[in-house]
Amino acid sequence: MAEITCPLGSKCEEIRDNVQHRCAWYIKMQGTDAQGKVHDDWNCAISWSPLLQLEVAQTNRQTSASVQSMRNANDKRQAQAIHALKEADNARIAKS
Repeated sequence: MAEITCPLGSKCEEIRDNVQHRCAWYIKMQGTDAQGKVHDDWNCAISWSPLLQLEVAQTNRQTSASVQSMRNANDKRQAQAIHALKEADNARIAKS
């Protein structure tokens, strides 16, 4: 079994002189990750970083896909509008 220690040589929480001392980076994370695992734990912010980076990357991929989809829809509508304008212009020229 491995013992996890702080790379900064600190303790996340400890009682000294009847006062609870807590590292500012010792935070509570609540939420559900992409795999559906519910998190409601205290841990060092540094140790939460890889999980949060994965979540941000996933969100960025989803945002990029949404932007691409919207771009494709806009391109299609623009092409239809240009086609309709060309047809109207050709009809106007034919009447002249």
